[in-house]
Amino acid sequence: MNGWLDENSTGLLLALAITATVLLIAAVLFLVLWLRARSAAFDREETEWTRIDRELDLAEQQGRLRIIRELQDVAVQSLSKLITQAEGARYAGESDPQAAVRATALLVERGRVVLGDMRRVLTVVREGEAVAAPRPSLQSARDLFSVMRETGLEIAFEESGERFELRPGAELAVFRILQGTLENTLKHGGTGTRVRVGFTWTAEGLQLAVDDDGIRATARRAGLHGDDLNRETQYTIDEDLRSLTESITGAGLTEMRERAALFGGVLNAQVVPGVGFSVSVVFPALRFHNGIHGVNLGR
Repeated sequence: MNGWLDENSTGLLLALAITATVLLIAAVLFLVLWLRARSAAFDREETEWTRIDRELDLAEQQGRLRIIRELQDVAVQSLSKLITQAEGARYAGESDPQAAVRATALLVERGRVVLGDMRRVLTVVREGEAVAAPRPSLQSARDLFSVMRETGLEIAFEESGERFELRPGAELAVFRILQGTLENTLKHGGTGTRVRVGFTWTAEGLQLAVDDDGIRATARRAGLHGDDLNRETQYTIDEDLRSLTESITGAGLTEMRERAALFGGVLNAQVVPGVGFSVSVVFPALRFHNGIHGVNLGR
C-alpha cells in the first residue's frame, strides 16, 4: 500500500512539474510576442499623445516580463529540487516503505511551495493579459502637460500638501480624468487657452482642479484685446445663475464621473460665464481606496 502511495504521489508531482514548465514557457512566449507586436506598432505614424501612451505601456510590460523571468527562474529551480526529491523517495521506498511515507509528506510541503511560486508567475501573466490600455501614473503628468502645451494650451501647474503613494487603480483614474479634462479644454477652448491645474493633497484625500479661460481665448483669437475683449466676454446675472445650477453632461464627463465615483470621488463641472470652464474632483479618502472602500485596513 505504501509503495502504491509513493508511486502515485511521485507521478502526480512529475505531472505537476511538466505542466508548470509548459505554462511558464507559454506565458513567456506570449509576452515576448506581444511586446514585439507593440514595438512594431511604433513604426506607424502616430500622434504624439498616442506615442507617449504606447511607450508607457511598453515600458510597463517590459518590467512585467523581467518579473516573470525572475519568478520563472525561482519556480524552475524549485521544480528541479522537487523532481530530485521525488526520485529519491521512489528509490527509498523500495527498501523502506516508512521512509517513503515520510518523504512523501515532505514532498507535499515542497509541492505547496512550488505551487505558490507558480501562482505568483501566473498572476503576473494574467495582469499582463488584462492590460488593454496603457496605465500611466501621475509621474506621467509632466509628459501630458508637455504634449498638451505643444498642441497650443498654456498650462500652469500648482501642487500643495504632501503627496502620498496611490494604489495603481486610483492613480490611473486621476490621470485619466486629468487627461480627459485637458483634451476637452483643447477641443472647446482651442489653441491659446490658458489652463490652471491644481493638486491639493490632504492627509488621506486629493482635490484636482482644472480651470481654463476658453471663452476669453476664443475672443483673443478673434483679435480682441483690452476693453474690446472685456465687452465681448460680458455676461448676465441669468447666465451666472444658470452656471451654478445646471448639470453639465456628455459622454466624456460621464466617463470621468464614473472613474471618480469608483474611488469615492465627486466630480463637478461648470461653465464660468465670460471666462471658460472649470472641473473639480474631490477624493476625500483616496489614500487607502481600493475601488471598494477607502478604509485603512492596516490600522
